[in-house]
Amino acid sequence: MELELPDDTESLKAMVRRLLVEIEQLKAKNAELEAKNAELRSRLDQDSGNSHKPPSTDGLTKKPALPKTKRSNSGGQKGHKGNTLRQVSEPDHIICHYPEVCSCCGKAFHYEQIEIMSKRQVFDLPPQRLIVTEHQLGQAICDCGHTETGTYPSHITQPAQYGAKVRALGVLLSVQYRLPQEQISQLFIDLYGYSLNTGTVIHALDTAYTQLQSTETHIKNQLLQEKVVHYDETGLRVAGKTHWLHTACSAQYTYLFVHPKRGQEALRSASSIIKDFQHYAVHDCWASYFAFTCFHVICNAHILRELTALIEQGSVWASLFHTFLLDCYQQNIAKESVEVRFSEIMIQANREEPFARKIPQARGRPKKTKGRSLLERLIHYKVSLLAFMFDSDIPFTNNQAERDIRCVKIKMKVSGGFRTTQGAHAYARIQSVISTLRKQNINVFDSLCILFSESTSDLLCLTAK
Repeated sequence: MELELPDDTESLKAMVRRLLVEIEQLKAKNAELEAKNAELRSRLDQDSGNSHKPPSTDGLTKKPALPKTKRSNSGGQKGHKGNTLRQVSEPDHIICHYPEVCSCCGKAFHYEQIEIMSKRQVFDLPPQRLIVTEHQLGQAICDCGHTETGTYPSHITQPAQYGAKVRALGVLLSVQYRLPQEQISQLFIDLYGYSLNTGTVIHALDTAYTQLQSTETHIKNQLLQEKVVHYDETGLRVAGKTHWLHTACSAQYTYLFVHPKRGQEALRSASSIIKDFQHYAVHDCWASYFAFTCFHVICNAHILRELTALIEQGSVWASLFHTFLLDCYQQNIAKESVEVRFSEIMIQANREEPFARKIPQARGRPKKTKGRSLLERLIHYKVSLLAFMFDSDIPFTNNQAERDIRCVKIKMKVSGGFRTTQGAHAYARIQSVISTLRKQNINVFDSLCILFSESTSDLLCLTAK
């Protein structure tokens, strides 16, 4: 079908102008569709290396978050102390394996003829049974006629009850090892022949939650004095609704709390400590954290993932900045050169990521590309991004917080969620204390036994002594 052109010049000019407008509109529409197509393709290619998806979604293609500087041989390394099982000098039982008769002449051996040539030791579990201790209350009548009655220990309250070690093990299995209540009960039946019912475990968890309040306060006070504290949050299901588990942690202390909200409402609540923290806070650049006056440090592992996603789309500046960050991490670049190199890459980035143009007749502000958004964030938070280069106490990533918060994700995979808000709060407090004890190389089971057998105001101080 041929297009009929007008004969007069003015009509031709009007047609050309109309077609030029349509061409511009089609170009803008085409650019918009290409951007949407690229975004959809990038979503299909997302993994833990170029997005915020967890490593568990990568299947068998997992890669380390940061490159390893040296590839060593498998197995124990030189200088590694190791935990090899070693023989003890005084075994509990000795079983002798003596020859009875001579295989040559058939003569029986006497005991005096036998000499021990070698020994082997087997380490095994003792017979599994609960030890029942009976507490008897005595009464005496004095010569003066007064009757005096003894008193039971404060933790002995029932005619028949489980002791501190059983309750400590129940709490440890539920919180640290994330076993459902039914499996804990079945395990006790298999090991000891007693059914540790759900009510007993829940009561032990509630008791631990109450008695660990002062220990939790101690942890929060210690974290406020730390130079560097890591912050993070993750979602979980509580009573059928989405809640958030927040963490504040360091190399020595872990604090967890549950809140219905993720942002500033949670961070300004009485449970949070960041509102009172005045030192270095490491986080993943979540906007709500920047409302507080502490010194902010950005997790560079998150930045590397975003840069990787841009590199896969052909970004040159992202590749340059990815290399720059790793050079800083591996100390392959002088501190004096950091500012200059950063500025050079940002100039290249501004060429590749221009400001978004407003589409004619489109409502609202023009949408920025992911590259432009990341670029502006890097420039705005440059000090927070490169703080690790100028202070050896500041880490490159926020891995400490991610490790301390990972436990609840495993808990969710096993149990699906918490039935009650009280159960979630109890889990957070007990896990905080258990994680802190682990970091300080304090035996967790012994500490929980102390918790259930003694009236203590601060478990950390008592176990440290």
